[in-house]
Amino acid sequence: MTGVQHHVHDPIARAVIESAADAIVAVDQRHRVTVWNPAAERMFGWSADEMVGRVPPIVPDELKAEHNAVQERLLTRRAGEGESAQISIATRRFHRDGRLIDVRIDTSLLKDPSGRPLGWVGVYHPVEDDEIVQHHMAERARLVRRLNDIVADLNAELDLGTVLDRITTALIELTGADAGGFVRIEGDRLRLVTISGLPEHLRGTSAELRSSLVGELLRSGKTVKLATGDRRLGDLVWSELEGLHTIALGLSYLQNRPYGALYALFAGRNAGHTELELLELLAGHAGVAVGNAVAYAEVVRQRAHERAVVDSSADGIAVLDHDLVVRQWNPAAHVLTGIAPEEAIGRPLPFAMPALGEDLTFPLESGVWLNVLAAEIEETGELVVDFRDVSEAKALEEAKDLFLATTSHELRTPITVVQGFASTLVNRWDELTDADRRAAVATIAERAQSLGRLVEHLLLGSRAGADELAVTIETFDLSRVLEGVVAGFRSLSDLHRVELEIAPGLPAARGDAMATDIVLGQLLENAFKYSPDGGTVRVRARAEGPDVVVTVVDEGIGIAPGDHERIFERFVQGEAGDRRRFGGIGLGLYIVKRLTEAQGGTISAHPAKVHRDAFHTKGHEQGEGGARFSGSTGTCMRLVLRSAP
Repeated sequence: MTGVQHHVHDPIARAVIESAADAIVAVDQRHRVTVWNPAAERMFGWSADEMVGRVPPIVPDELKAEHNAVQERLLTRRAGEGESAQISIATRRFHRDGRLIDVRIDTSLLKDPSGRPLGWVGVYHPVEDDEIVQHHMAERARLVRRLNDIVADLNAELDLGTVLDRITTALIELTGADAGGFVRIEGDRLRLVTISGLPEHLRGTSAELRSSLVGELLRSGKTVKLATGDRRLGDLVWSELEGLHTIALGLSYLQNRPYGALYALFAGRNAGHTELELLELLAGHAGVAVGNAVAYAEVVRQRAHERAVVDSSADGIAVLDHDLVVRQWNPAAHVLTGIAPEEAIGRPLPFAMPALGEDLTFPLESGVWLNVLAAEIEETGELVVDFRDVSEAKALEEAKDLFLATTSHELRTPITVVQGFASTLVNRWDELTDADRRAAVATIAERAQSLGRLVEHLLLGSRAGADELAVTIETFDLSRVLEGVVAGFRSLSDLHRVELEIAPGLPAARGDAMATDIVLGQLLENAFKYSPDGGTVRVRARAEGPDVVVTVVDEGIGIAPGDHERIFERFVQGEAGDRRRFGGIGLGLYIVKRLTEAQGGTISAHPAKVHRDAFHTKGHEQGEGGARFSGSTGTCMRLVLRSAP
């Protein structure tokens, strides 16, 4: 009563207010109570002494916007607009014990004699049974409409994290809960993935499924559960909500399997069947929204995976639509064709396409050979065209054909000679002089030696290609090997002169002496072969740091630009267009490279004139030999072996 007496000075007016059957509550512009009559005490449970001067705690959070809108409408209404001086609404308010009561409120604006606003006065009428039913129906309709809006919003969102956050926010809005969260079931544990109204540090908290409320709910076979203060709620992670009184939770399912649970937390009051029903509905819709988001995330992940595979493929890949227009063009396609994605996409395929299930091999204008396959994606009707660079395989195929032809030629000549001289000896032995017979046998022996070298090259080439070259790594005297090889070649040609220069104190080498002998012999043989007009072949050996370097320099035709690496491949020769002139099957330098690498060394070819300063020595800088060397084309073969420690 004190509040009424302090703020209502007219005795008659005060008596009317105190004896009114309806609750009367007046508030100032700061929403603090100025009048709180006995009927208000009976309706809400708080006395006037407790309420006067305070903002009354009777408006539910979800209805505050409605409450403020009514007051704002009265405050901004202009005189003479023909509207009622009060606004009447049916709504709900809190009782002191936490329950919600249904009321109808007639709200008016309070003014002083000059018309200046002082606040608002509300007359609260208890709602009769039929009005309660109507109010509940209206409230239920409002919640259903809001739930539909929320569900539509959830289903429109495809990011899983955002969906879960919105579900929790919607839960609090619909049920009036003080806090909420969503836990995901991960095997035998739960993880808190989203929260609202709780400390942020709880996000990501994990707990055992079996001993949790979710575990109890799963074992019960139901979809919703209510836990009140008679349980030991303080043992749960949710106890960080001050005044926690009731927990409501509902299961969400994904593909008919429990995916997680939605928690609604209430402080200081109970949750009823309405809140449980809303929770159950929202949890069910949450499963659908989560399913959509999970499915979308899987599609995105799958597309990203497929895109990564396509982009990292060494094959060119193009995807064509129904009109055979390019829709995808991966990086390898750009590299192989030189056509950038922005130039290829939206246009027809820039080369011929094979029939489905067949392959097609053809060269581009750039000289690159492509092997192309096409397949159909049955689900979409699109075509996938896969193409790869087979230039190397094509070149190897051509080289093998040339190898077979050359080998046949190389074998045919000595065999024909041997066969001819052998027949002559058999048929005309008595007619020939001793000198003729000896010459014929010498020719047969020389041709047989050529055949032996050819067969040796074929065998070594086969073993090198199969990585079956056996070498023994040990310390050996490189100087002795060099001297033996050079001595053997000095007597083979009247047109060539072989010079050997070994640096004083040349260390021993680490490797295989026999393999090195074969390597050096092949290098000298090549130097002779590709110096058809003769000249000097210089062999130098010296130490360079931890290595021993041997160079073989000739004054011959040299190597064509760009072929300094290719000549070490199988079935490849320098000056390949003049094989008939020089002979050979293109395996010699391939064997040299493989034997050298098997010993841990390296072999390389260079133009001789580029390396003249690196390899000429005192005594060769001037004069006829030096002048010819520095001005010749020629070839320099550089062999590097490891020196013995």
